[in-house]
Amino acid sequence: MRSPFSFNPLASVAAAGLLGWGLLGPSAATEKAVVLPPPAWAPAGSPAALETAVFAGGCFWGVQAVFQHTRGVLNAVSGYSGGARETATYSSIGTGRTGHAEAVEVSYDPTQVSYGQLLQIYFSVAHDPTQLNRQGPDTGTQYRSAIFYRTDSQKQVAERYIAQLDAAQVYPRKIVTQLTPLTAFYPAEAYHQDYATRHPNSPYIRRFDLPKIASLKTVLPALYRETPALAASALDN
Repeated sequence: MRSPFSFNPLASVAAAGLLGWGLLGPSAATEKAVVLPPPAWAPAGSPAALETAVFAGGCFWGVQAVFQHTRGVLNAVSGYSGGARETATYSSIGTGRTGHAEAVEVSYDPTQVSYGQLLQIYFSVAHDPTQLNRQGPDTGTQYRSAIFYRTDSQKQVAERYIAQLDAAQVYPRKIVTQLTPLTAFYPAEAYHQDYATRHPNSPYIRRFDLPKIASLKTVLPALYRETPALAASALDN
């Protein structure tokens, strides 16, 4: 993936293996947003003032950035889900053998944005749900497409939406997103938080993540917010 330490754009790209992959050339295909219908089925809205959802879809920098620019999102934190606490570190998950996926915990106000709308953003803008164990240049099970559901309601909404999208054949391939019960979410290291906001000139961010934010604004303008809800303000780092 990316070099998490000093921000040297060329070094970051080389460390990630992206020069060979073609980041700076035409072979690096940027993910394209897909215009999707909203979920056809959703339960009654929650009376709670705050809800949380956990999504994995490749490098968490871009997924975090997209949800930080989503109306009604109060906080979006990069982290790890799917494995044990002791392996919830960047150096460990890079092996691809910890069970963890790079994930983002989204805290949101359900009176402003629904879980179904978050799913619409997740499938349309945040990543390509038809790629198995990879997103763009990042490969391995830690980059898998996965929804870690907290409740039966979240599971049902996600299951029915995936079935709806597959039936409509909105993608050229079948959705491979895993639905997994959430056992725990572990926030990532401080240097990963708000990465796209803090390093907008990173070649990786410019190539793979800023287009996702632009797509959110274009494809789902009613759900877009200009000022991101930064994780740093809510974490004790």
